[in-house]
Formats: sequence, structure tokens, C-alpha cells
Amino acid sequence: MSFDFGSFNNWGSLKKVAVRPPSVAFKSDARLDAEWKPLNYHSRPDLAEANREFARVESILKAAGADVIALPDGDGLTLDSLYTHDALIVTPRGLVRPHMGKPQRRREAQVNGAHLETLGFPIAGEIQGPGSVEGGDLVWIDRHTLLAGIGYRTNRDGIAQLRKLAGSDVEILEFDLPHYKGKSDVFHLMSVLSPLDKDLAVVYLPLMPVRLVEFLEARGIGFVEVPNEEFDSMGCNVLAIGPRHAMMVAGNPETERRMKAAGVRVEVIKADEICRKGEGGPTCMTRPLVRG
Repeated sequence: MSFDFGSFNNWGSLKKVAVRPPSVAFKSDARLDAEWKPLNYHSRPDLAEANREFARVESILKAAGADVIALPDGDGLTLDSLYTHDALIVTPRGLVRPHMGKPQRRREAQVNGAHLETLGFPIAGEIQGPGSVEGGDLVWIDRHTLLAGIGYRTNRDGIAQLRKLAGSDVEILEFDLPHYKGKSDVFHLMSVLSPLDKDLAVVYLPLMPVRLVEFLEARGIGFVEVPNEEFDSMGCNVLAIGPRHAMMVAGNPETERRMKAAGVRVEVIKADEICRKGEGGPTCMTRPLVRG
């Protein structure tokens, strides 16, 4: 299989994206019953409603022109395997399988990487423990510049390994993330930063590293600021489908209004089962593989 490979920005038009539908990730009521509490979900998702919600997500992606690749089930996967963004990293040299900071998720990289390899996607290597990296802590600014959040899910050892795998022409800039709610919380760099275009990003300033704010400002990137009352409802977890075209979770009307005022076309999804209960938004549920 031959195709252009790469997703070295976070806002270009989605061409290929990998997902794992809840029909596979959640699998059954038995899996939901067994896992939602140990995995720190707020409450138990409803499988039938989750499938309905995700069908809307897939329809938006396909309508935007994306080839949607469905990832299979595999040994050792959990409910969290719905959130495919974290479990693979796209680099110019190929896909990197991360060593994830959340122990229950570490099988995902092998399962996802193996399936995509059969489709012809190149594999550059993998991160070895005790190094850890999760995809939500990485944001491409351009082909040669990758931002990395250092926190409880991604450490400096993991980023040092990623530097070698990504290649010498990629500069990885590290930013320390706040403790916030601690080790058990799902907090990534992309919890506070979601690019919308080369010069625009949704941000939650109160939890952003100062050096990161200064870096983005120096690059001429404008901000759509998420208000305090819409941070916990994932107002900042926004997926760019293309330049100034984005998907967001319902229930964040002020962030939506501010995005539209900045010229962004917004697709709003009802996502109580697939996003809110597991603390993973539209970005988390999608692993962009090729962007235009």
C-alpha cells in the first residue's frame, strides 16, 4: 500500500485517521461493569448510546473527506482503547509505539501499531520504560517543531528516546505541566492547547506554562480562550478537522461562540458517553495519520 504519510501539524485537513469505535473498545456490558471504576470513569457509560454518539463522530470525519480506519480489538485492551490518540505517535520516520504513562493502557500501542503496519504504515520504533510518552502530550507546530508536555503521563526519558526516533531535523521543545489534580487525573498538554490553524489555537491560559504562552505568542499564534466554567466540560478538547474547521463537545457555548467569532466552522457533538465519562474528547478519540 502506498500513500503520503504524515501529520506534522494539528490543523491540516484530515486525510487518514484511526479510531476504535465503542462497539469494539467498550465491547460489552460485562466489560463496562468490570472496568469503569478501576479506570477512573466518572460513571458507567451506556453502550447503545455510546454507539449512537460515535456514529455522529464518524459521519463528521467522513463528510470532511477523511479516510476513517477502524482499529480492531486485541488482547489486554480496556475501555480506554477508545482514545486512540494517545497510543501512537506520528513522526517523519514513521509511527512510534509509546510506553504509556497509564499502566492499564500499555497493550494499546502494540495492537494499534501492528494493525496499521499491515496496512503499510511505517514503524519507526518504540519507547522503552521507564521512559513514558502519551500522544496527548505532543503538539506539532510545523514539520520541524514538536511541543511536548512533561507531566505524569510523559517524562523526559521518553522524550529523549522520541528525539532519536523522530530524527535530527525535528526539534522537540519541553514544557513542564502543572500537578493540577494529580497522578490519577487525565491531564495532557492538549488539555490546555488545541490548534485550529497555523495562527490560531484554543487555549486554557490558567493552566498553561508561561514559556509555552510566550512561545506561541512569538510564533504569531492567536488564542481562543476557554472560560473557567468550560474547562472541566472539555471546552479546550477540540479536534481540528481542517484549518478553522473543528469538532467539539456540546455544553461549551461560550467557547463555541468565541471560536465562531474567530472564523471557525464548528461541529458540535453530543458526547456524554464517549467523552465526558472517560475524560476524553474529540482529539483523544482520533489518531490523525495523514493531514493535508
